[in-house]
This record gives sequence, C-alpha cells and structure tokens, in this order.
Amino acid sequence: MSTRRHRGDQRARAQAEARPARPGDLWRPVPELTPPEPIEPAADPTALLRSLGEPPLQGQSGAAEHYLAAVVERAAALGTALAATAGLLATPEDD
Repeated sequence: MSTRRHRGDQRARAQAEARPARPGDLWRPVPELTPPEPIEPAADPTALLRSLGEPPLQGQSGAAEHYLAAVVERAAALGTALAATAGLLATPEDD
C-alpha cells in the first residue's frame, strides 16, 4: 500500500515540476536581439563528413557514403534557401 502512495507522490511532484513557476513570466518583455551576421553558404558541405572517413558498414560503405553526402548537401541547400528567404544570405559586396 505504501508503494502506491509513493508512486502517487512521485507523479504529483513530476507534474508540479512540469508547470511553469508563474504564468506571467512567459509574456515578460525581453531585450532586443542584435541583428544576425550574414550567412555564407558552405563551399563544400560534405567536407566534415568526408573527414570522418568511410562509414563503418561492411560492404555498404560506398552506398552509405553516397546517401549521407546527399542528405548533408540537401540540408545545406535548404539552409541556404531559408537564409535567402529571411534576407540573411551574404552577398559578394559583404566582404
């Protein structure tokens, strides 16, 4: 019987910790952020991946390396597109 009470206490404690301390704190004013630096796309987004060597998959490292590189290149392209959409993409004049 004491086990049930103990579990209930743990559950109640976990729920109390999950709640914010004061609901008004969520809407408090925050300091103004500084403008971000222009984002320059990576010349070779797979350089770090290649520096780690071949993936440790027997007989499949070539295919795995190809697919991992494709994912990294796609992520870099999406990041570049997002930066361009937000007007944060670096231009040659920024140098």
